[in-house]
Amino acid sequence: MKLIPFIIGVGAGYVVASILTVVGYHLLDNAYFKIIDFSVFQKVADFKNWIPNITFIGAIKELTSGNLLVNGTGVVSILLAFAPVALVVFAEHVADHKNISSIIEQDLLEEPGLHRTLLGDGVGSIAGAFFGGCPNTTYGESVGCVAITGVASVYTILTTAILCIALAFVYPVMLLIQSIPGCVVGGISIALYGFIAVSGLRMFKHVDLDNSKNLFIVAAILVTGLGGLKLNFGGTFASPTIQISSIACALILGIIVNLILKPAKVEVKKEVVLEEGKETEETMFGTIVKDKED
Repeated sequence: MKLIPFIIGVGAGYVVASILTVVGYHLLDNAYFKIIDFSVFQKVADFKNWIPNITFIGAIKELTSGNLLVNGTGVVSILLAFAPVALVVFAEHVADHKNISSIIEQDLLEEPGLHRTLLGDGVGSIAGAFFGGCPNTTYGESVGCVAITGVASVYTILTTAILCIALAFVYPVMLLIQSIPGCVVGGISIALYGFIAVSGLRMFKHVDLDNSKNLFIVAAILVTGLGGLKLNFGGTFASPTIQISSIACALILGIIVNLILKPAKVEVKKEVVLEEGKETEETMFGTIVKDKED
């Protein structure tokens, strides 16, 4: 129920954008007000668009027709282009599980263990590529939803995954999502990513940032990642053959700086003296003191 306001926000934004598009663009013929492109819904009439484009079926057709050719150079180029992405996914995986662990107060890197959770990501990515979907990873948006609702039930997430797969086969729903304008998506992203960022900052509460080594490592990662530093190899500056994203650069730089500086591992421990009738509660914003419930 705590996510209903977000759905209402998306719906309200879509309605306002629709009104502005109909009145401003279609009635007043002002291209500035073309916020939503309703022409995408014309694809519904063609039943061929309802059939999902599953990768392995297309590969089988190419193979049986004798047109399936493997370009060794192309495979190597793709490998070099996407291999750094694996580092990003790995970093996101560990960070998200640390984040979730702090929310549910259970160390997921110990139980079920990092090796099992990473294996789950790998199997999911294989299945996603096999059916033509996107690679599987621990999406921060989902972590934000868990932080907002406080619901981390495996059964709830499994049910949600099944519903998402089922809805992916309903073509009108896909077109509706595709037609949501960037301004509406941007608004909801501010809210969700804000929760992710604040929730992620909780992990710093056990790090001694008064230590200059720790502070330098964190600063290097943040400035590199948020500043958009990218490494380009081959091709031209505008169109490089291989590009390492800012997140991957932040990860690589963080690892290198961490190995060089060998940061202090002293954790910050704070003792809280509670008044009578008070108790502590762990929230996504840290530990808070509140009145005891009867």
